[in-house]
Amino acid sequence: MRHARRRTILKDPIRVLIVEARFYDELADALLEGAKDALRAQGVQFDVVTVPGALEIPPLIALAEQAGKYPTAPRYDGYVALGCVIRGETYHFEIVSDQSAAGIMALGVQGLCIGNGVLTVEDEDQAWARARMSEGDKGGGAAKACMDLIALKKRLRVGLGE
Repeated sequence: MRHARRRTILKDPIRVLIVEARFYDELADALLEGAKDALRAQGVQFDVVTVPGALEIPPLIALAEQAGKYPTAPRYDGYVALGCVIRGETYHFEIVSDQSAAGIMALGVQGLCIGNGVLTVEDEDQAWARARMSEGDKGGGAAKACMDLIALKKRLRVGLGE
């Protein structure tokens, strides 16, 4: 009976929230396309919410997780963080890239399953090479990482045995 329950838990429907920073609209569209494609391929339900930039991603994920405690709000099994930070002429790049990554990591350490698809690049060419599905597909990669974490979290709850 224990093994039957394990299979049931692992096969429960999964719902993911994609949080996309829209600071670079066209790059955000490319990342989002890859993430949606990867989630659809696995039959995952998902919602999409946009935020202005990468710094707003961790607070929004935290807000969504808190909202999920209310009976009227959706509960998410995981999150996909999408965005792009391109180096400029000021120190702002380091602050945004470091703090958005630190915020996402802090939420992950708290137990949230987050696929990090926030690009931190030197220029727009590097961003496009990573965002396009035909090249780096970092949006799809972030969605797959989120799914892997969700599966591992579920396995840890019932034991890592097959």
